[in-house]
Amino acid sequence: MRNPALDFRPEPGSVPAEPGCYLWRDRHERVIYVGKAKSLRARLASYFGSWSGIPGRTRGMLESARGVEWIVVDNEVAALHLEYNLIKKYRPRYNVRYADDKSYPYLAITVQDDVPRAMVRRNPRRDGTRYFGPYAHAYAIRETLDLLLRVFPVRTCSKGVFDRCRRTGRPCLLYHIGRCSAPCTGKVTETRHRALVEELIAFLEGDTDETIEQLTERMTAEAAKLNFEAAARLRDQLGAVRRALEKQVMVTGRAESFDLIALHEDELEAAFQAFFVRRGRVVGRKGWTVDKVEDLDTPALLSRFVLDFAMERGPDLPREILVPVIPEDAETLEQLLTEVRGAEPGPGRSGGGGGRVRIRVPQRGEKRAFLETVRENAVEAFHQHRLKRAKDFNARSQALNELQDALGLSEPPLRIECYDISTLQGTNSVASMVVMEDALPRKSEYRHFSIRTLDGQDDFAAMDEVISRRFKRLLAEEEKPVSERTFAYPPGLVIVDGGKGQLSAAKRAVDRLGIEGVELCALAKRLEEVFLPGRPDPVMLPRGSEALFLLQRIRDEAHRFAVTYHRSRRGKAMTESAFDEIPAIGPARRKALLIHFGSLRKVRQASIDELTEVDGISQGLATTIHDHLHGLTTTG
Repeated sequence: MRNPALDFRPEPGSVPAEPGCYLWRDRHERVIYVGKAKSLRARLASYFGSWSGIPGRTRGMLESARGVEWIVVDNEVAALHLEYNLIKKYRPRYNVRYADDKSYPYLAITVQDDVPRAMVRRNPRRDGTRYFGPYAHAYAIRETLDLLLRVFPVRTCSKGVFDRCRRTGRPCLLYHIGRCSAPCTGKVTETRHRALVEELIAFLEGDTDETIEQLTERMTAEAAKLNFEAAARLRDQLGAVRRALEKQVMVTGRAESFDLIALHEDELEAAFQAFFVRRGRVVGRKGWTVDKVEDLDTPALLSRFVLDFAMERGPDLPREILVPVIPEDAETLEQLLTEVRGAEPGPGRSGGGGGRVRIRVPQRGEKRAFLETVRENAVEAFHQHRLKRAKDFNARSQALNELQDALGLSEPPLRIECYDISTLQGTNSVASMVVMEDALPRKSEYRHFSIRTLDGQDDFAAMDEVISRRFKRLLAEEEKPVSERTFAYPPGLVIVDGGKGQLSAAKRAVDRLGIEGVELCALAKRLEEVFLPGRPDPVMLPRGSEALFLLQRIRDEAHRFAVTYHRSRRGKAMTESAFDEIPAIGPARRKALLIHFGSLRKVRQASIDELTEVDGISQGLATTIHDHLHGLTTTG
């Protein structure tokens, strides 16, 4: 077969020989692959050679491609960094992407706050918060935190609870059971509480010996003074510390800090496991799985993973990363990782700081043995993923194929959009659009619509409006430069919730805009009938079929999404109307009241004195608000 990329091959002399990144685009101008090269000219030439010499996965990309462009940079490190950013921006379908096997919990400490708070949080944010972990299970981190709060009684309550305790001057239950030092009511100063937070951070980073020594000395001193009750409390704290330490496995005899990565792979997939060791103890672990859509050997695959892993870890990256093989372009990768690790960290952090990041393969001793343990974890994760993936993938493929056959589609609908209208007696009418790609929800593509052209209830007209707006947006996006597009993926199948009326309205909107290649159907709730344009009788999918289950799932998701949005709109409208007739209550004071109390219901329950605690609310205005919300009239 002739290489299809030859049809758009750039002139060889026009491709620069400098380092840089290149982007392959398809017929819709979407980026489908991003790569880097020491020499763009040499690298791109390899794509235009003999078809028989090009790997199978690369052939698939070239068959979809319709053009290539490039970006020149100063050096290989800049090319590596640019490649990472371009992949994050465009998410090309032919680039390897590493998926977490779950959303792992972290122990988060909000050191940026005046009174820091310790909490369990998933999906870390770059807001100054210090994170420890990730941990394999939420219950494990909560058990550890409960033990440590006996020694370091720092704040764990939410802002609402903290503010209420500060306002009333009464600490919550956590203070009375010895799990908080109550900075909200001044039982300890903010300075002393900050010191407790720093001690907790140091302990979590592995600096445990000093804590144990201090507790032991204080316990002995109290016992010598015959203060046996105080000594018993310190004894209990010492026991809590030791039980917390038992949850952190020791892997080296020295106080070393490093991250260790292992993998297991076959020709199609790979599983990665990373364990985080600080001062010789395992403080967290995380797993990833990946489809090998690129033709990469193990060093190249590991290089891609280490870069993605390091960019996620950021300043928490240690100076040493242990791997099973040296990754591709290791020296360039080390330079970039050193830049990512950055400057000296805040108190208690052992990850960042000065010094070059080194990537090494342990050859013997404790680290080599630990590498084998992590590799066994990767093997187990790989097999578990393969079993789950086989079941899920087969079911999804069966659903799409059954849907194609039942509806007479030319190909399986890889992107499905479903629309639902939600209203209550014609008020606050809204619509939802939910998306499934490869029979999996694509929540980043979900959209809400507020119905603009109707005063009363007309589901057919509402559906016409929503479909028109969605596909007008599609046509408008196609006119923009590719880098500015956000909503330009046409669906293979559009499902509307309802019957023939909703389907006819959607069909009119699509035909009016001249949209081609988009299939339509409607799913009625009563008998789960599927209506198609131009066919008087519905299609009845077999009960228990994967296709029917898929349609029900996306229909129910669209209904849930629409109802949730409708409730929020209705609640907002009710809140606004409750304040509309109160003199001197504008948007600013209304917002202040809702922020202070949290909801309209709590504003109604508040007394006049409690209302005056809100900034800008005087005694007289508080009385007016209270009387109005309780249906009373005021005189005078």
